[in-house]
Amino acid sequence: MSKDIKLKSYAKINISLNIISKEKYGNHKIESLFSFIDLYDEIFIKKIKSKNHKISFVGKYSKNIGKKNTVSKLMKILDKVILHNKMKYFIKINKKIPQKAGLGGGSMNAATVLNYFSRKRDKNYKIANLIGSDVKLGLNKYNKILLSSEQIIKIKKNLNMNLLIIKPFFGCSTKEIYSKVKNFSSINFKNFKKNLINKANFKKYKNDLEKIVLNKYPSLSNLKRSISKLPRISFVRMTGSGSCFIAYFNSRIDTINAAKIFKKKHKNYLCIISKTI
Repeated sequence: MSKDIKLKSYAKINISLNIISKEKYGNHKIESLFSFIDLYDEIFIKKIKSKNHKISFVGKYSKNIGKKNTVSKLMKILDKVILHNKMKYFIKINKKIPQKAGLGGGSMNAATVLNYFSRKRDKNYKIANLIGSDVKLGLNKYNKILLSSEQIIKIKKNLNMNLLIIKPFFGCSTKEIYSKVKNFSSINFKNFKKNLINKANFKKYKNDLEKIVLNKYPSLSNLKRSISKLPRISFVRMTGSGSCFIAYFNSRIDTINAAKIFKKKHKNYLCIISKTI
């Protein structure tokens, strides 16, 4: 057997997320400002002599990942369009990104594995769309804006934001949260380049799914209020469909101090110090 290839699959966050409309077949048009952070899963890939691919999930957040997942779905597609069933692989994923947190762990795993097997950008985008709407966002590590037209605008600079990721003991189902969307936002990123010059504008953005999650889980309203009282915090916002809240700070020291204060009062929440990359 060959040596392991080791890859990093980075988590992503939504600094903003607006639901613009619902399409005929149930999908939603969204616009969102995404950033990648320095929290990542480790993916190990090697060739094996076998009739089938073998996919294994290990690590702290690997519990309850079924046989049908984004990576297994990807490998079935790759067998048809790239690998042509000529070679099989063992893929081991060390899960360091919490599940059902709004951090895109599963989608980014698929994007990272896809990039390993293919460097053809146009083909990769087509394959990514067959797996899930978020997968294409992980095909490169640029921060980006997804417009409601599905156009992706790359932001080729680090946003230099320090983060405290706080997750309650439960996760949120993306499908369930989106099913409860009834209200829609107007387009926000018409002048996105101007907006991004000043990070202070980030405070004005919102996540349209946050209100839905807070209504479903009222205890999270108290959690958000508690987070917002942390010293020197810039703002706090849920990422994706939850259940993680992200507290944004201007410095690493402020983030570390806030984490210490929060952990003393709230011992039952996961706290991760991170930053954008």
